[in-house]
Amino acid sequence: MTALRGNGPEKNDIMPGIVAILPAAGFGTRMGGESPKQFRLLDGVPVLLFTLRRLAACSAITEFLIAAREDEIEPLKVRLAGEHLGRPLRVVGGGDSRQESVAKALARTPEDAELILVHDAVRPLVTRDQCERVIAEARARRAAILGIPAMDTVKEVKRASLPGDVALITATIPRERVVLAQTPQVFEAALLREAFARATADGFTASDEAGLVERLGYDVYVVLGSERNMKITRPGDFELAEFYLRQERAHAVGAH
Repeated sequence: MTALRGNGPEKNDIMPGIVAILPAAGFGTRMGGESPKQFRLLDGVPVLLFTLRRLAACSAITEFLIAAREDEIEPLKVRLAGEHLGRPLRVVGGGDSRQESVAKALARTPEDAELILVHDAVRPLVTRDQCERVIAEARARRAAILGIPAMDTVKEVKRASLPGDVALITATIPRERVVLAQTPQVFEAALLREAFARATADGFTASDEAGLVERLGYDVYVVLGSERNMKITRPGDFELAEFYLRQERAHAVGAH
């Protein structure tokens, strides 16, 4: 069950004990090129590092865990050694899927962690305000994610026995019932651990952490995000991210 909420509890309700997990073990096959997308440069900085710095602007986060491919752990540790976040930062081994990477990182989180925040390593334009609002909502309601309303008409389709670029429409889903999920996704630590344990036991996979929690019957709330909090997936996404970044900086200069 989801409910879109524009405003959560006040920022001063945010408490410590929040571990951020960044799954960064993917190959980024849709992006093309030799380098995984999380290591390609955005504004002269690897996307993963750019994302990490944006998350670090949220002082409520008390620790960072990056789940990387085994052969990238040591080089990544060297690259991150110069970062001074003022909080612990660890690089751990990830898996072949996002779910496996998050599960491995989750197993390395402190037992007394209050909340677990999961954020896409290739969603670099997240803001401190977005992090604080979704954290506050999760503290109040146990589970919350960022999301944006669907602007386009959404169709349900089936593809069986059809060419790869053709599908048959089976239903039209009212837009008011649809949101596009983003990250961060934030959960009470015990709740997320239960969801992953059950998924492992049942052999169940989901495309995000909210899907694992939802299947247990728990409510997950949606805090209003932004289209600028985009996930870099295709080559053209880098150009759009650079454009948003230039706009952001121009607005900041104009505000002064």
